[in-house]
Amino acid sequence: MKKGERQYKMANIIDYVKWRGDLSITESEFNEIDSLILNRFSYFPLDSLIKEKEIVTIKELGKRFEKESKENLKILWKDDAELFPEIGRSKRFGEMIAVENITKTEKKLEEQFSAVTIILPDDTIYVSFRGTDNTLIGWKEDFNMSFKSHLKSQIDAKDYLNNIATKYPNKKIRVGGHSKGGNLAVYASIFANSEVKSRIINVYNNDGPGFNEDITSTEEYKNAIKKVITYIPQDSIFGMLLNHEEKFIIVQSIQKGVMEHDVYSWQVIGKNFIILKEVTNGSKFIDKTIKNWLNNLDLHTREQVIDIVFEIINSTNADTLKDLKLSLMKNARTILSAYSRIGSEDKKMIMTTITAFLAILKENVKEEYNNSKV
Repeated sequence: MKKGERQYKMANIIDYVKWRGDLSITESEFNEIDSLILNRFSYFPLDSLIKEKEIVTIKELGKRFEKESKENLKILWKDDAELFPEIGRSKRFGEMIAVENITKTEKKLEEQFSAVTIILPDDTIYVSFRGTDNTLIGWKEDFNMSFKSHLKSQIDAKDYLNNIATKYPNKKIRVGGHSKGGNLAVYASIFANSEVKSRIINVYNNDGPGFNEDITSTEEYKNAIKKVITYIPQDSIFGMLLNHEEKFIIVQSIQKGVMEHDVYSWQVIGKNFIILKEVTNGSKFIDKTIKNWLNNLDLHTREQVIDIVFEIINSTNADTLKDLKLSLMKNARTILSAYSRIGSEDKKMIMTTITAFLAILKENVKEEYNNSKV
């Protein structure tokens, strides 16, 4: 096996489709693996394959994908290129219908938002929200969650859910997303119209971050969270961020650390995930360190530091992470030059923030060491 390749010990979502693809939803009811696959579906390059206001089967989209030159498509994760045609060829997913695909990136509003709705043969709809793509605006919006609630993408997610529910008034609803998409799915379900909430079956949050206290303390959150099912891998980082009040289901991943965020590494047996009893000590340690660090930074400081850092990164004129990597040395010099030009107070704030994080990290390492000796 080549270095860097994954070795699947059990099975993943692609194997699941190959095994269960001949059974429709009406023959074998919807499950948590189906949900994760439909979450991943929102990451596919649908903008290049679906015409405006088109209603089209996943089978047809899979055919279009196979015919297209992959160089012309934005494939965000290499395994998507295998999963997409696989679900298109399957009876289980091929019969499903995609509608209301939307993608937008608003640089000035610091928003990256994408969603698609899937009509299922069991007379339900699945609203799938995409997580962060490779745009720097998308990553900036993720960081904004640490100090701000009711972001533009969250508001758009709520409006999208309300609008789609109006267009399909007689159908029950499932909502879901992976990463930031999971956060959007939960947010939309919290603040949707009361009639829409009554039609929601479940909300699936796959390793998505939580919320600030001004949201988790509301009655809307406390009521809506009863329908939320949150899945995280054993070394979860993203899914442990901010505040959660729902219970976690811990899924086995064959990756390590941050790479466990990759849903293709999540292990499946039959029609269920392989479940573990608890997250690893590493996940708990990182979660504790980040939470302690954020608790020591007021919201205004968080906002200022994040704005300064991304202002420095934006000096490269890169729009995506790929753009940054393409001219790594040149962009590194640009970033260093931009940093040298910022004011002394801003530099002091950044260094103070970094120093605070390292101090908390050191303290937590010491505490973990002492506990291990007991």
